[in-house]
Amino acid sequence: MDFEEWNSDQENMPMPKKSGNNFAKGVATGVFGTLIVGFVAVMIFTTVTGAGSSMKRPSLLSDKVVGKIGELVELINYYFYEDTDEEEMANGLYAGLLASLDDRYTEYYTVQQHADLQIAATQNYYGIGAKLKQDADSMVVTIDHIYEGSPAEEAGLKDKDVVIKVEEIEAVSMELPDLVTHIRGEEGTTVHLQIMREGEKDYLEFDVMRANIDLPTVEHKMLDGNIGYIRILEFGAPTIKQFDGAVKELESQGMQAMLLDVRDNPGGMITAVNGILDEMLPEGTMVYTQDKYGKRQVYTSDDEKQMDYPTVVLINGNSASASEILAGAIRDFEYGTLIGTKTFGKGVVQSIIPLEDGDAIKLTTAKYFTPKGENIHGTGIAPDIELQFEYQGDLEGEYDEMQDNQVLKGIEVLKKEISTKE
Repeated sequence: MDFEEWNSDQENMPMPKKSGNNFAKGVATGVFGTLIVGFVAVMIFTTVTGAGSSMKRPSLLSDKVVGKIGELVELINYYFYEDTDEEEMANGLYAGLLASLDDRYTEYYTVQQHADLQIAATQNYYGIGAKLKQDADSMVVTIDHIYEGSPAEEAGLKDKDVVIKVEEIEAVSMELPDLVTHIRGEEGTTVHLQIMREGEKDYLEFDVMRANIDLPTVEHKMLDGNIGYIRILEFGAPTIKQFDGAVKELESQGMQAMLLDVRDNPGGMITAVNGILDEMLPEGTMVYTQDKYGKRQVYTSDDEKQMDYPTVVLINGNSASASEILAGAIRDFEYGTLIGTKTFGKGVVQSIIPLEDGDAIKLTTAKYFTPKGENIHGTGIAPDIELQFEYQGDLEGEYDEMQDNQVLKGIEVLKKEISTKE
């Protein structure tokens, strides 16, 4: 299992391997691991303050209900064939209450799960910048990827290194989510790792300085015809800065058109996608949310920045949430062309609400609407040019954009627009 990859029940499309990030996976690389199996990581995040004990006692907690809970606990304690953990039972009670809402995006989180959720939302944490994975049978922990410029890279750690110990903890002695909590820590502190590396007779010892890690969420390269290709893996706190860096580098290389790829992008923070749209679009409403009371929150772009590049956006059935906000705004502003297949169809917003004891809930609190007022929940966004994915190269080899039929179609469209513009 990969700790720093989240799972999704969205449809998967067969795609070839790609170095660094595996393009074959149906969802983008993240850092929210298998603490919550089957979690669909396509939420738009907001954070609100918990109401806490200031709220009145709800009618649900009548004496009858409280009494029945007590009766059930007594029966479990007396008759259940093993000893029970009251804290685990309480967490199950809370989680069951939220599960009764029958909303796939609403969940209860313990303190540790809340911390991991925040990392997933922001794509930022304090650690060493190494993606780890653990074999489900042997429990062996391996470094799957070292992020460029990270403390792990500076210390000399390498991909495929096997983690033997974290401080004095045997790596195989615990599940990866628990082990990772010992690797992360305060910025500026160090963590000692014992490593086994192929070709080395003895174990290697590393003291790695922890730092503030911004996970890579943007990839870019220049394609034929001075077309800048930018793939957004997901929308986290560092995405706007990374997008800006990609645009500036491509502009320095003579970019004349932009090919944005949000295929398999599960979404993320609404502030991140709106920050990118604000830099691209003219003045106007990019998206708005509306709760059950009819209260709206409108996100608008100003006219301070506006990109004037012919633009194509690649989408598919795994483009969700914030990716659909981007696609919807591009479509409604008539700013660019959507190519691919219909998007996932998630048009609701979740708020992360912290509780007084450090736990939290993620609650669906509103719907969102495209600039022209469409809520795409359950329907998705259809492309302007529908094109099923076909990879024309070696499925087992390194991914090559020029063997991707959807990329090639985007290049074709953009080259026509460039020539028309000239």
